[in-house]
Amino acid sequence: MTGNIQHVVIVGGGYSGAMLAARLAESGIASTVIDRGGDFGLGVAYSTPFDGHLLNVRANRMTAVEGRPDDFVDWLAANHPDRADPESFAPRRLYGLYVQDRLKAVDAAHPGLITRITGEAAAVEGTTVRLADGQVIAGDAVVLATGNPAPKTAADEAGSRVISDGWAPGALDRIGETDDVIVVGTGLTMVDMVLWLEARGWRGRAKTLSRRGLTPRGHEARPDTPVPPTDELLRAAPSKRLHEARRLAKETTWRGVMEGLRPITADLWRDADTATRARLVRHLRPWWDVHRHRIADSIAAALTALETAGCLTVAAGRVSKIEQDAEGVTLTWKPRSGPAQPPLTARWLIDCTGPGHDPAKDALTGPLLASGRARLDALRLGLDLDAEGRVLAADGTPDPRLLVLGPPARAAFWETIAVPDIRKRIEAVVKTLTETPV
Repeated sequence: MTGNIQHVVIVGGGYSGAMLAARLAESGIASTVIDRGGDFGLGVAYSTPFDGHLLNVRANRMTAVEGRPDDFVDWLAANHPDRADPESFAPRRLYGLYVQDRLKAVDAAHPGLITRITGEAAAVEGTTVRLADGQVIAGDAVVLATGNPAPKTAADEAGSRVISDGWAPGALDRIGETDDVIVVGTGLTMVDMVLWLEARGWRGRAKTLSRRGLTPRGHEARPDTPVPPTDELLRAAPSKRLHEARRLAKETTWRGVMEGLRPITADLWRDADTATRARLVRHLRPWWDVHRHRIADSIAAALTALETAGCLTVAAGRVSKIEQDAEGVTLTWKPRSGPAQPPLTARWLIDCTGPGHDPAKDALTGPLLASGRARLDALRLGLDLDAEGRVLAADGTPDPRLLVLGPPARAAFWETIAVPDIRKRIEAVVKTLTETPV
């Protein structure tokens, strides 16, 4: 049964939105997917043309379809057999092609149930989405699957020497072969930018800075065996949980401990009270992120080689001031510890500080918050949602016709940026929609 909902408007056509549309079609529900760029199924993550940008998850865990674990590996075997090792880290470009092929196949098998529109969603009004060009798309429910918002800007005004979005077309073309660069942020985007520059023939130096100077850890060459969490790790006070995690890591491996926690992370987050969540975000999150969201072993080795050669340096501290002129950029900073350090100078600065999560300033969610149709969670991480992903109004009432999927749902589910987590959420959203009466 499909309930009474017959048409869903999906805002965002990246992985989350495209694969939701596919599963809805397979459930007999029509959808209209609205995407700003028109590259349905790709989003930022899978639109890269560079094959050195690898998945951070092994191929045998990257199926787009819950319950069909070999789907992606089988696709690789049929289309790119040289990349079909189930335990390898395939290029993200190929994964994007796989997602697009799945969307195309479902569209062909269920004609008329998936409509794609390239355009800018300007407002959500009831179960209607109004586009910037004035077009109005009406449905029985709306799902916001907008992915990560635009990057924050490292300078007050992004000038000619500050690259505020390295993914923008041609953004890296201005960087000369021997130009030094400053990278603000030392996470996954920094890794992508530096390796992409190197592959383009760049031979300068990258001076990177983040508050704690932490970089993503690497996977081992072979999969790690999950270490079952103990009762103390699951139920003790936060400080005791951390102590227990460190104890288990010493007795086994820290990667195994993380693998043991991965399937239940969302449940642990959901069950935590606000005070515990606040402590996790404030004190543990940076270390969690670099250990949880690991990079392929070959990528980790490439970063180590760059550091050893002196081409990549990583510093911990806060940005104090960014100045630029025709010659380059000067970044004044305050070290996390130790004596003051001289400013960093380079020809260019790339902002890799991550998405600028601020729903109150977002063109779509800002008005929802202002009207009381939505509210922020207690920590102001994002929109407040119930366990089904439905938006909670100012009075706490869930809206059965307005749901959130993917990275924008992080306040409710925490781990909702990786494919294995999102595909489970897709199943939950489909179930919720099929059971929602008009």
